[in-house]
Amino acid sequence: MTPGTSFDPATFDQLAAVIRSRRTSMLVDKEREVPVGMVEQLCELASWAPNHKKTWPWRFALFSDEGRRRLGTTMVADMVDAGYGDESKRLKTAGKYLRTPATLVVGCGPHDNDMLHLENRDAVAAGIQNLLLAATSLGLATFWSTPALTRPAGVLELCGFDRDDRIVGIIYLGWAERAIDAPERPPIAVSVIDS
Repeated sequence: MTPGTSFDPATFDQLAAVIRSRRTSMLVDKEREVPVGMVEQLCELASWAPNHKKTWPWRFALFSDEGRRRLGTTMVADMVDAGYGDESKRLKTAGKYLRTPATLVVGCGPHDNDMLHLENRDAVAAGIQNLLLAATSLGLATFWSTPALTRPAGVLELCGFDRDDRIVGIIYLGWAERAIDAPERPPIAVSVIDS
């Protein structure tokens, strides 16, 4: 450890390697279960994301086995109620949550203050990134999907969320079958103002 610092440079390098190796993928072993306890640990790490006013806005519901099919059926019913999507989109939604062994719905609590309402979603999104990185370190492949509807009444109820909660993401989880090549990243520009 470098004097005057509270971190080990090797640890930074390890974290950087995990961050750079994270990929969006559903190339998974569809027969290998993702343990509930492991997902609970991932959700706990999500809760360490920055949360400005300590509103603790994250909500989690894990679907596996036939629960994934029930999630799809419920989302389709909500889409019909909302008049959203055509028959083809609804048919695809009915089966899409079966693509990986575990599907995690991540929700966000509301807030009366407009700024905190927005910040709650930011906190949940940051929490999802914690979760994705931790999953990568365990050998899981992940895919962060935007739901068809962000406030589907039936799905919110199925998840045990409050009716005013929003869904920020549906995370597909499974054991990675193979590594995915990293796409090129454009160089970043950092403005430095020192006087």
